[in-house]
Amino acid sequence: MGSEIQKTRTCIIVTPNEMNDNLKTVVIAPMTSASRKYPTRVKVKHNNREGWVLIDQIRTIDKIRVVKKFGSLSEKEIRECKRVIRETYVD
Repeated sequence: MGSEIQKTRTCIIVTPNEMNDNLKTVVIAPMTSASRKYPTRVKVKHNNREGWVLIDQIRTIDKIRVVKKFGSLSEKEIRECKRVIRETYVD
């Protein structure tokens, strides 16, 4: 609907493993390869390509919608995503 992402897309799982082990849902932030610098977007490298994590598009989905695991972010990228999430939704 409206400004929501319209297709299946790579994402990062935001919820901690303790929650993921016990719930039927996960909180995700979708990724895109085409974006520009914006305060709620985090630049990452995935599969030897640059992309963006869209912190402003966080949502909860059922685990059955998670199709495949591609890999993980670096520790630096994880810290930056956490910082932006904190700045956007907490502080």
